[in-house]
Formats: sequence, structure tokens, C-alpha cells
Amino acid sequence: MKIETICICGAGTMGSGIAELFAINNFPVILFDPSISALETAGKSFERNLQDLAAKGRISYDDRDRIRQRIHITNDLGACKSAIVIEAIIENEQAKIDLFDQLSRLNSKETIFATNTSSLSVSRLAGNIFNPRRFVGMHFFNPARRMKLVEVVKGDKTADDVIQTIVSLAKELGKVPVICKDSPGFIVNRVARPYYLESLRLLEELNINVEAIDTLLEATGFKLGPFKLMDLIGNDINYSVSDSIYQHLGGPERLKPSMIQKQKLDKGELGRKSGKGYYRYN
Repeated sequence: MKIETICICGAGTMGSGIAELFAINNFPVILFDPSISALETAGKSFERNLQDLAAKGRISYDDRDRIRQRIHITNDLGACKSAIVIEAIIENEQAKIDLFDQLSRLNSKETIFATNTSSLSVSRLAGNIFNPRRFVGMHFFNPARRMKLVEVVKGDKTADDVIQTIVSLAKELGKVPVICKDSPGFIVNRVARPYYLESLRLLEELNINVEAIDTLLEATGFKLGPFKLMDLIGNDINYSVSDSIYQHLGGPERLKPSMIQKQKLDKGELGRKSGKGYYRYN
């Protein structure tokens, strides 16, 4: 399948990171978001990141300009026409279903629709689109440019050729694709829940401070402690994934979301993107 342009829906941290990744790897990109401010923030992020790469000698300044020109940002949903459309909006099932319903009306029956969901059912998200055989999960990890793993999630009706197309595409990006079945949390987020939840329980029940927990776990070989990692991911996203897995697995006590994290979410202390989470960021 010849892929000339990639369309990314959602200009938040993940969506803009995925767009930048494709542009660096020579793909023209359409980045859509209904929010002008989100697009402006994404544009500033592209400028900053590409300038940083050029300053460090990882790309030339000519490359920086070419990469920048490959990214077309728009708030016009009608522009979202491509062989592959990747959704990276908020982790809300109905919002994603509504978006895919509109996208399926705009695109051809051969368009591949990929969701970057962290935990929602790929099969359920595919339910309303015209051709659910063309629907797949393509789950990147933050930051998308640096993290090697991509989970390729096969829904109930996903065609084998679609899986192979996404696997090949991930390899073109220099990623390591892993095929998995549609299940709560897929592989990584299912395995990672205890890392976050047990750390939050230590904070809640034993009043051990976040710096001590992070320092100890980093000393054992983890690149980032759980609280630094939750701040990087965003407490809104991390909590919604925990809640989704908890609900879809029948509410086991060991996977119950943390009230401490819910309080952070309610106060808008989302982590790096809000300037404050478990740590403060200037």
C-alpha cells in the first residue's frame, strides 16, 4: 500500500509528537485539531524541537526547514483525507467514536483508521465506521519520537493486511511494533498498572514522599520513577487509563484507581503540561 500523506487528529502532546515523528521520517502530515490554541501550541513545539535537533547537530538546518514544511496544521475536519488517519484525541470513548464516524464519511472505504488509545477497546471504537476491517490500534508511547515501542492492536474485525501495513509503517519510523489482541490496557498499560498504583498506595497509606519512591525505583534500574513518569504522561491520561482497565476487568481491588491521583486531576495538577503535578515545573 502506497502511503503519501498521514493525517493525525489531535494536536495535544501525543498527536503533535506523532506528527513530528512522521515528518522527520519524510512523510507529509496533516495535523488536525478543532482548537486554534492547541494548533498554535503544537506549532511552537515543532519549532522548538526542530531547532533543538538542529542545534545539537542531529539534523541540518536545511532539514529543519524541510521537516517543518511537511507539517500542515488545520482546524478544518474536511481536510482530514488520507490513506491512513491516526486519532490521538482525549481518552474518551464517545468522543473517539463520534470523530471516527465523521472521518469515515469523509474518506474512502480503503482508508485505514488507527487509534492511539491507551486502553479503550479497539473493537468498540470501530463499531460505527463504514468498514471496520480497516480499523486498528496504533499505540505510540510518550515521547513518540524517542520511545521505540508501538503496540499494533488487532480488533475483532481488523483485516490481516491492515495489521501488516501498520507493522511495516512502524518499522519505517524506526519503531519496534508488537502485535497484540484487543484487551483492557493491551500489554504495556496492563503490566504497568502496579508500578503506578502501588507507588500511590505507599504515598497514601505509609506517607512515604514521592521523591524517596522515585529515587529508590530509579536506583534499581527504572529510567523514571513512577511519579516523574505520571507527570510526564499526564495525570489526566494516566488516571483515565487506570480507571478504564479497572472498569473493564470487573473492578478488582488491586487495580482500583488512586484518590490521590483523582484529587490531582480535579485540581488541574496534570504534571509537566500544566506546570504542576507531583512536582513543580517552571
